[in-house]
Amino acid sequence: MVERVLARMASLQILGRSPVGAYLRLNEWIWDRLPRSVTARRPVRSFGHLVHSLVRLQDRQMYLGTFFLRNRPELELIGRLSKSKGKDRAVKIAILGPSNGAEVYSIAWAVRSAHPEVELRMEAVDISAEVVEAAQKGVYRVGRSELVDEPIFDRMTAKEMEDMFDRNGDWLRVKPWIKEGIVWRVGDAADPGLAAALGPQDMVVANRFLCHMRPLEAEECLRNLARLVAPGGLLFVSGVDLDVRTKVATALGWKPVPDLLEEIHEGDPSLRASWPHRYWGLEPIDKGRPDWMIRYASVFQLGASPQGQDGTTDRLRQGAGEATSAGPSSPSRDHRSSRE
Repeated sequence: MVERVLARMASLQILGRSPVGAYLRLNEWIWDRLPRSVTARRPVRSFGHLVHSLVRLQDRQMYLGTFFLRNRPELELIGRLSKSKGKDRAVKIAILGPSNGAEVYSIAWAVRSAHPEVELRMEAVDISAEVVEAAQKGVYRVGRSELVDEPIFDRMTAKEMEDMFDRNGDWLRVKPWIKEGIVWRVGDAADPGLAAALGPQDMVVANRFLCHMRPLEAEECLRNLARLVAPGGLLFVSGVDLDVRTKVATALGWKPVPDLLEEIHEGDPSLRASWPHRYWGLEPIDKGRPDWMIRYASVFQLGASPQGQDGTTDRLRQGAGEATSAGPSSPSRDHRSSRE
């Protein structure tokens, strides 16, 4: 019933123009001026959910925006999992929709800095040949990136930039030891043949592009991406409509990984700050929901391991006291955008 009312509001036109955009802009202006103590109240938050439902009915488009070291708790967890899975073999990680390469190089740097003994084999897949070509070079101009229109280094310290790049004037080049073992491909995350092309992966990272798809399209794509994950492997998926992710995870029996769940959810403040007035905005965690863990988890274990018991989450809990940095010198910093 509510969905039908919102859909009618979204399609309403007066003198050939929709009043919804003006309403949302006014609402955003007021919301941004309210103190957090007010927006955190349940009645106000409920209104925020209503606004976000309306926003999500608007047209969507793909963005390339991203940052290096975008979500530090997520990088930390990838490092823990890589150490756990890579004791006697290479760890296979596929990154879908990696934009200009910032996410791929961030993962490689974070894991190899914290766990140099781990061998990584990475597959980076994007639908745009232009983007893949630029990302594979690993060369970036200091300042705001023209390709993604973002200040992509804003979340890095000077020491981290020194560790990750060789500098030549205004240009930064990713260091060779970080680029090792990365294969770049042009491909479509929704392609049913992708699983056969890549083979089973220990981890699949599909962040911040599904939100730009319509829900039914995103659901179909997410189900396809699950086919890339080896039995007992992990799927990282943020930047997606939570209703879509919850529906697919529940239907396919995915096991939410509780480790750093809340930290990862809050780890990209730009997504949190975009709620409720951007369709990619990420709602605050509501532990009053009976499904809160599966709704707010960004990491899931899929299927059973070949032996029937992978033990990944148990080992993660045992390692919870390990170093919590994303690398040797990565203090926690506030981290936008959607790819937004």
